[in-house]
Amino acid sequence: MTATTTADQRFAAARQVADAVLLEGYVLYPYRASAAKNRMRWQFGVLVPPAWGPAHGEHAFQRTEILMEPKGDATLALELRFLHAQRRTVQQALDGGGFADADELHLADRVLVPWDEGTEERVELAVPVSGLAGDGICVPFARPARDGIEPVLDADGRTAGRLVRRSEEIEGVLRLRAVELDSAYRVFRLTAVVENTSPWTPAAGSDADREAALPRSLVAAHLLLGLDSGSFLSMTDPPEWAREAVADCENRHTWPVLAGEAGRADVVLSSPIILEDHPAIAPESAGAMYDATEIDEILALRTAALTDQEKREARGTDARAAAVIDLADSLPPEVLERLHGAVRSLREVTGPDGPEQICEVPDEEAVFRPDTPWWDPAGADTADPARDRVTIDGAPVGPGSRVLLRPGPRRTDAQDLFLHGRAAQVEAVLHDVDGGVHLAVTVEDDPGADIRREQGRFLYFQPDEVTLLEDA
Repeated sequence: MTATTTADQRFAAARQVADAVLLEGYVLYPYRASAAKNRMRWQFGVLVPPAWGPAHGEHAFQRTEILMEPKGDATLALELRFLHAQRRTVQQALDGGGFADADELHLADRVLVPWDEGTEERVELAVPVSGLAGDGICVPFARPARDGIEPVLDADGRTAGRLVRRSEEIEGVLRLRAVELDSAYRVFRLTAVVENTSPWTPAAGSDADREAALPRSLVAAHLLLGLDSGSFLSMTDPPEWAREAVADCENRHTWPVLAGEAGRADVVLSSPIILEDHPAIAPESAGAMYDATEIDEILALRTAALTDQEKREARGTDARAAAVIDLADSLPPEVLERLHGAVRSLREVTGPDGPEQICEVPDEEAVFRPDTPWWDPAGADTADPARDRVTIDGAPVGPGSRVLLRPGPRRTDAQDLFLHGRAAQVEAVLHDVDGGVHLAVTVEDDPGADIRREQGRFLYFQPDEVTLLEDA
């Protein structure tokens, strides 16, 4: 079995996240090249030619440093991945023969437009950890300039035009070095530097912009690192003995996290997007949406709502954009429902000396509802928030009452949890059409309480989420 095959198996669980990093922000909703925000692409992990970068506030390298504990004659597998931008122009067939550049080429199912595509590139290697001692190793790599022509046929099979693709040459270098630290354990600091070494410089007197530099850049560059024997140490939660050494690691324009299956530490993803250890794609996600900071449910619904003409433009923008359109159009209701409101866990928001932790989740019967709903025509009284009272622990509570806030985990958010244990004043007692009762309150010692009161902007809690203060 080759080292590459072994590395592929080791990286399999981490590759889903690595794919998302590679294509983060690749094409943004509404997935049309004509959309203004799709003209500001390639924002993550872009390593530009060194002659262009410094003057424009961009960088030509990434530096990853992380601690590892190799066992025996361990081998380090590495995979550098990035996108190589290629410029696509559209040409229309002329009646007299030949082709001419065009802004649009209309077909039955799509509208083709000029666009920068991204092709995935990889640099793979495996090297014994012992071979990284001293000055380490230096691995140059290059991708040649390429030209390609793709004919475009109409519905009748006639030549309607063609797509002309051009990619520029890319050159780079990968430097690896491992230094054993003075420690009670056998631990090494691994340094991996990825650098764009393209000799390209803007023409004398020209004011080359980012569009000129991108085809010669490493886009969304990131690393996958794996040990066949041994483990890496977490950069965010290292063992106590390694905290000082971890703090000394220098990471520039990238951040390494433990990746792969939970509970294992033999794979690292060094990403230009900050992640936590063992990142994972949400199991509810039905497919890639490519949109930065994506929310699958909203994007799927909005994409499905595009007009037919907008969908034709998206399909002509890029094969990946076309796949998103097809995905949104084909999602069954049960998949969309699975995307809605998934909650992984509730994390502690206070330290050990903070207020008492909320651990009891009330059942449905614990939600307060009056015996006679306010909207019941047979009711003796109508609702009046200015006078209404609700009984809590045997005492009436209404406007002016002072209460202690104890928000419950089922019906609240993180912001409300920060108010746990704070005193508040009840401003009104409100009823909803489902028969529920809500207390509108203002938090005491809030400097903006008077303004909120004048504007009717309150915080809302149910009666079982407050306790009446004794002095009330």
